[in-house]
Amino acid sequence: MRACRDMDVATVGVYSPSDRLALHVQYADEAVGLGADRPADSYLHIEKLIDAARRTGADTVHPGYGFLAENAEFARACRDSGLRFVGPSADVIALMGGKTASRQAARQAGVPVVPGSNGVLSIELSDEDVRHVAAEIGYPVFVKAVAGGGGKGMRVVYEPDALINAVHAARSEAESAFGDPDVYFERCVTTARHIEIQVLGDEHGVVLPFVERECSIQRRHQKVIEETPSLAVDAETREKLAEAAADLARGVGYTNAGTVEFLLDDSGKFYFLEMNTRLQVEHPVTEMVTGVDLVKWQLRIACGEKLTLEPERLRVPHGHAIECRVYAEDAEAGFIPCPGLITSLRTPAGPGIRDDSGVVAGYEVPLYYDSMLSKLVAWGSNRPEAIDRMRRALTEYQVGGVRTTIPLFQWILRHQEFVAGEIDTGFLDRILSARAAGPLVNVSSEVEEVALISAAIRATTRTGHSKARPSGPDSAASVWRRTARLDGLRD
Repeated sequence: MRACRDMDVATVGVYSPSDRLALHVQYADEAVGLGADRPADSYLHIEKLIDAARRTGADTVHPGYGFLAENAEFARACRDSGLRFVGPSADVIALMGGKTASRQAARQAGVPVVPGSNGVLSIELSDEDVRHVAAEIGYPVFVKAVAGGGGKGMRVVYEPDALINAVHAARSEAESAFGDPDVYFERCVTTARHIEIQVLGDEHGVVLPFVERECSIQRRHQKVIEETPSLAVDAETREKLAEAAADLARGVGYTNAGTVEFLLDDSGKFYFLEMNTRLQVEHPVTEMVTGVDLVKWQLRIACGEKLTLEPERLRVPHGHAIECRVYAEDAEAGFIPCPGLITSLRTPAGPGIRDDSGVVAGYEVPLYYDSMLSKLVAWGSNRPEAIDRMRRALTEYQVGGVRTTIPLFQWILRHQEFVAGEIDTGFLDRILSARAAGPLVNVSSEVEEVALISAAIRATTRTGHSKARPSGPDSAASVWRRTARLDGLRD
């Protein structure tokens, strides 16, 4: 919507009852209610969305990065209704959005893939047949939904006895989230990095790859912290990754924004995972190091414009950027969602800081949807500066009324392995398991408490209850300085 406002284009938002006070509803020029909270009756209801576009006179639909963003039926329905869909064609979405079909396309493009099942795991297979397929691939094995993303419909299975229950659970979750219960198997590479390449393709055959994003810090297969560039990718590997992503996109006639995801092992070999046929949640870090507004280019490409970006500008990062996904979750309790009323909100600012927030004070985080509140991004001329700025921004971030993952990020960003760049897809689980007992501390909250104490001391001094201004190592000012240097972990 901000990109549209920059381009002097009016916008229409849609919302469920729970989202009636959401920021996107307030920011849109016009908003249409969908009448139900359940996703199947609101954000996944294609006819309601098409009807909202017709009633408001909209001519273009941007699907965002959730719900129907990778749904070929939705893209086809938009175009059949005379609406411009901001994304690839329905046929390409079906091909690349389907994880098994995209693996076959990668093979045809000469891109190595992670070993897995040959196509969708048929629902007609017996339990014994399912176990046989998994055994041939080798444990640990991923059960993965064919449709969608965001960690939904995914399970890691370490032993045959847990396989069947995992398959049933993944199918059920995929059906609920994407309306498609199909799953497939893929070998779980336990020590690898999750690296992805942003691509843009226009309707004139031009495909441009960008510098890689490092997305290895995950919980429940959902990305938590992303950054660009990756410390594990040298110039030669960067070039090979970019070429592989571009070859794959070009081979299927890809248009608009998309992301090709890879696993990178310790030896420097990479394997195709999947392609997301939409804009990614972590796209801001790419924008920060390249200066390219990806959403504006999505809109321009959808209108038939030709890409005019300089390829070299996209592959050579300017500085370093880090993103933290701020969720209404309790990291101490297994990342359970913490819905509720946001009673107060203070967002960070200052040099190198960008906060893409989706909430405001007074908004109630609902039970029905993903609990992400914001994407906090920090840019620096190098990685240490980006880390320092993110640490500072996290101390400024204040969310009242709900628990958030901010204390977790404060701790991670001071962890020695993170600072050294020694991360992989098992990093977060590993450091959480090794962490000594004790709560994560929200540094900003503790600083605020000390500020109040300091103010009270000064007020007492001014009213004459104390004849001498506090000084020395135990003064309020000294406490402020010491507390402000807390690393977010109370021993």
